[in-house]
Parts: sequence; structure tokens; C-alpha cells
Amino acid sequence: MDDALDRVFDAKSAALLAGQLDVHTVGDLLRHYPRRYADQGQLTPIADLTPGQDVTVVAEVRQCSSRRMQRREGTIQHAVIWDGTRQLDLTFFNQKHLPGVLTPGRKALFAGRVTTYGKDRALQLTHPRYQLLDGDADKLAEFARPLIPVYPATKDLPSWTIQLCVRQVFDVLDDPRDPLPLNLRAQHRLPELGAALRAVHRSDDRAEIATAQCRLKWDEAMAVQLTLARRRLQAARRPAPACPCRDGGLAAAFDAALPFTLTAGQQEVGELLAAELAGEHPMNRLLQGEVGSGKTVVALRAMLQVVDAGRQTVLLAPTEVLAVQHARSLRDMLGAHGRAGELGSAKQATRIVLLTGSLPARVRKQALLDVASGAAGIVVGTHALIQDRVSFADLGLVVVDEQHRFGVEQRDALRARAVDGTSPHVLVMTATPIPRTVAMTVYGDLEVSALRELPRGRSPISTTVVPVGEKPGWLNRVWQRITEEVAAGRQAYVVCPRIGGADAAGEDAAGEDAAGSASERPPLAVLDLAPQLEEGPLAGLRLGVLHGRLTGNDKDAVMRSFTAGEIDVLVATTVIEVGVDVPNATVMVIMDAQRFGVSQLHQLRGRVGRGSHPGLCLLVTDFLEGSTARERLDAVAATTDGFELAQLDLELRREGDVLGAVQSGRRSGLKLLSLLRDEDLIGQAREAAQRLVAADPDLTGHPGLARLTADLLDEERAQFLQKI
Repeated sequence: MDDALDRVFDAKSAALLAGQLDVHTVGDLLRHYPRRYADQGQLTPIADLTPGQDVTVVAEVRQCSSRRMQRREGTIQHAVIWDGTRQLDLTFFNQKHLPGVLTPGRKALFAGRVTTYGKDRALQLTHPRYQLLDGDADKLAEFARPLIPVYPATKDLPSWTIQLCVRQVFDVLDDPRDPLPLNLRAQHRLPELGAALRAVHRSDDRAEIATAQCRLKWDEAMAVQLTLARRRLQAARRPAPACPCRDGGLAAAFDAALPFTLTAGQQEVGELLAAELAGEHPMNRLLQGEVGSGKTVVALRAMLQVVDAGRQTVLLAPTEVLAVQHARSLRDMLGAHGRAGELGSAKQATRIVLLTGSLPARVRKQALLDVASGAAGIVVGTHALIQDRVSFADLGLVVVDEQHRFGVEQRDALRARAVDGTSPHVLVMTATPIPRTVAMTVYGDLEVSALRELPRGRSPISTTVVPVGEKPGWLNRVWQRITEEVAAGRQAYVVCPRIGGADAAGEDAAGEDAAGSASERPPLAVLDLAPQLEEGPLAGLRLGVLHGRLTGNDKDAVMRSFTAGEIDVLVATTVIEVGVDVPNATVMVIMDAQRFGVSQLHQLRGRVGRGSHPGLCLLVTDFLEGSTARERLDAVAATTDGFELAQLDLELRREGDVLGAVQSGRRSGLKLLSLLRDEDLIGQAREAAQRLVAADPDLTGHPGLARLTADLLDEERAQFLQKI
């Protein structure tokens, strides 16, 4: 599988495969699987062609001629082909040799896009790729098979060329050694690797191909799960600062002063975290929960346990707005117990320090001193916390909020800040519920806990799609609804997907979820919409704007004003997506809602209904009923169950790089494994990998498995997984 391509192909072909398909070895080529299989009798008949199709047809040449173009230099070639159902015209340019190649009676494969020409809009293929079939018994037999594999291809490497390359490999090379142990293959009735590879590329039986694909998915799943199992084992072996519960400590005082009763889920997860923090090996846990399920309280109780043990904790937030909100929220929850060194502080108290990139120099210098000296028991901040000049006295726990907004390397930099060769405990939190298959792969080295129960007193949120494309008048009612809420003493958000102004080139605050919109007009922008509302339907109301280009101080000032009730309507980008807590805000209007992902919409609407009044979320879109975008919005409006929506999001999105290419910038080696369809297989591979690694941590007795992991997960990707 590691054989170089030039062992089988000439240098030109090897360079073409490497340059256009990123195929560098024989193994890469054999892992370049067909994306579908065409029945010989089901290749597109010429009689069924329609304009705009990308097609491959098998046909016989009837005629081919060449002439000079009348209005410019060059020649034009015209050919007519026939497949038994109908004739089709082919047009080529400056291919003078073609009449000598496409001679009457020759059979070939032709591939291209169907277009029309002339008054009668006759169908044609313009400059199609072709592969002659007659005169070569091997090729004719190859393309006359019942099933023809169709590969991901390029202009210079059409599917049939890749098919011939794969056949050539099988003709000259022996089957590879099978990396999976015999007992594992027997247990799951998996064919040998060589047989599976031959079947997936060469079989004419769809059932045999399905069995082969299942086997190859096992290879991919095992590569991931073995890496993660080894990661979990290594983490369990590292020493960590033991932080047992302390009677009469700060955590106990906080619990005694809580003005509400913890939910059963909060109590259960809290006990689990307390036990793991008391251990001598690092906790590595993912806490996922619904928007408003009380994750912050659970995290704070864990942080106080660590402070009681004489160590520091850090809470890492993805944005300055969220960091400031967290610091303020923690201070409010702790009260006098969070103001050590200040007048009126409790007898046993800790100090909460905020550290962000935009702090004034004097404030920042004092914050750094408090962190380094240990005076600060709880440190809250953004990525500024991982800069080299930030040192901790004794870091015991790292809490990462909304971890999907951080790169792996950033979190790993904090892990390395512990002292005495220990690793701090790590608690990762997300309000974006994660499907089980994602938890077993992307977060496979973390133990997972979930909070599904909402605390008592949380008000319901109703969501409505506002289809202004069909009913433009409904938009007026949206602004009236905001006016009514403000008149009743409450507040509202208006969310736009773009900032506007200097970002006219296309900066999109909705991020990756905004891509692919079919809307002809540009997305609505905060800086464009806010003045229109202020002068129009929301005239007389106090409007504020919040977006990512504001300075940290300006963002904080806006949020303070909104929290204090000095702003009626906040027009913002998704900078308010997570962590912003204003109980008096009851309405959220999301403009161009189709530009946001399902999970992102669910996160956004979680900003309302956080007080005693019901929340209302209005999803404004000009997409028409029946479109995919409208189906997504209708699904969000139909349920407030984030776990159900997370599964829907996985079904609607492209799965992308299962191992997180967005964070690492690398492609994964996964080609067939599907998070959506292969949940059971991934679970079985996880169990098998756990057993194998427990018995043989370094896989010294299973060199094939070690090689499999190296093949499918290159060294850089393996290091990436080690840092999750």
C-alpha cells in the first residue's frame, strides 16, 4: 500500500495523479473509492438527455468532419454519434486530427455537459472527453462490465482513466497485508482487506460491494478509535493535582447561599465532577446541555472545589463579550465570596480576575500579577490567557466554554500551564448538543455528560417563521411586535448575518453556516439596518449596535447599557450567540435566518425567555415554501429540543472532516465512514479499540493496526488528536 506510483505508472501519470487527486501512493489510489456505480444498461441513453446535465454515454461514431471557422482563426470539428436510441452531435475546436481518430464505426465513451444550439435547440456535447473502446479487447471488456465504477474525477483525469489505473494496480501488485486481527474479522464477518478492495473497485455485484464498503469503513473507524483510545489511556496515566472536597469551604458556602434548588441533572453531574477532581489523574470531560440548562452553575461549583484545594481555575471564553459576561455572572453568583481583598468580602473568599486583550495597560498589569501570584483563584478571559507571558501560580482546572469556537492548539497551550509535571483537569462545555457519533469521534477522548433538564422558572420560547418572500406585510407586524414588548417594559434583539460598512466585500458574521445561500441580494447588515429602523418602524425607541469590529471597551459599554435597560433594541451580529444573559429581553428577530445553521439558530434564540416572561423568536426569510432553507427554518420553529435539532443539523449539513479540519486545516483520511449512517459500526469499533489498547497500549503485538492508524491518520493529524 505504501508503494510509490512510479512503480506502476510512468512519471507523467504519477505526477498527474498526485497533482490533481492528491494520490501519491498505490494505497492512496486504492482508497480513492468510486462515488457510485452505473449499470451498463443504465448509462444515460442519448434519448433521455436534457440540457445542463453532465453525462457519460457509450455510443458509436457515425461521422466526423473538420472545417475552418468563418469569423475567426481556427478549425471546428463536428461528429455525430449513435447509441441505438438517438443521434447526438459533438463539437470540438482545433482538433484537426479527430476525423482520423473518430472514424465511422468506432465505439467510445463520451463525457461532457449537454448544451443546445441553433433555432431548433438541438442537443450537443461541446469538446467532450472521450475514451475509445474498439480495437482494444481489454478496454472493451473493461467498459462492457455490468457495473461501471464512477470515480471522483477531474478534467484531465476522467473516471474511466482512474478505472484503468486501478485495474493496472491489481494486475501487477499482490494484495496488501490485512491489518485487522483475524478474530475481529470473524466476529463481525468482515472480508479480508485485499478482497474488499478488489470488490469495491471491480465487483459486478452490488451486495458484494456493500460488504466490501462495510469492511473498509471498519478500517477507517478503527484508525480513529485506536488513536482516541490510546489518548484516553495516556491521559489516565498522567498525574493531576488532586482537589478533594473540603468541609466548610467556599464551595459549601456557595451551595448554602444558592437561592434556588439544583436540578437532578445538575446534582448528578456535580457529584461526578467532584469525584473526578478529587482523583490523581486528570479529568477530561465534555459537558453538553441545552441552552439555559445551568452548565455555568455546575462549572462554578467545580471551580470552587479546586479553589478550596488551594489551586487556581481558568474559564476560557471564545469572545470578549462572553468573557466579560462570564466574569460579571460569576461575581454576581458568588457575591461577597468572590470579592477577596475588597471591602465587604466574606471571611473566606476568592478573587475573580478578567483578562482580555483590550484591557487598559494598568488594569492588565495588575491582572497578570494577580494570576501569577495566585491571588486570583478564578481567572476568566479569552485567548489572551494562552499567551506566553501569562503564568499561573498553580493551575488545577481549565474550563473551556463553547469549545467548538477554539482551536485544539489553544486549549493545549493552557493544559501545559500546570506545575510540578502535572496536567490540570479539563472541563469542556457546549450548549450545542452533540449527536452520539460526533461524541465518539471528534470528542472521543473525552467522557461525556449531558444536562437535558431546564431549571424551574425558565420561560417557554415560541418560534415563528416570517416568510416575507410570500407575505411582505408580515415584516411590519414584526416591528410592531417589538414596539409592543418595549412598551410593556421589555427589550429585544435584532440579529443580522453581516456587519456592513467596511465589510462590503463580503465579511459574513454568520460564519460557515451562511455559505451557500441562494439569495440574489447581499445579506442584511447591522450598520445598514440599524439606521433604517431608527428612522422608520422603530423610531422613538432606544437602539444600540453590537458587532465584532467594536473595541472591547465599546462592546462592554453597549452590553452594560442593554443589561441596565438603557437600550430597548440591540441590533447585533452573532457576537451575542452564546453566554449573553439579559432576563428582560423577550423578543429576538433574526434577519435572513436562512443564512444561519440549525444549531446556530437554536443558540441565538436561547438569549430570550431567560426571565419571568415568555420568549419569542421570529425567523425572517424571503425564501419560499418548499425550499431546503425553509425546511430547516420550519424544523427549528417546530421544536425547542436541541438534541433533536443537533441530529437534524448533522443530516442537513455536509459531514465534512469528521476529525475537525476546520480547526486543524488538514484533510482526514476518512472516505466512506458516515457519522449519520454508521453509528452502530463506530460504537462497535470504539469498544474493540478500547479492548485492544487496554491489552496492548502501544499496539506492539498488532503491527497491522499500528500501520493502519498511520496510513489513515498522518502524523500531523495524530498530533492534532492528541491535543483535543
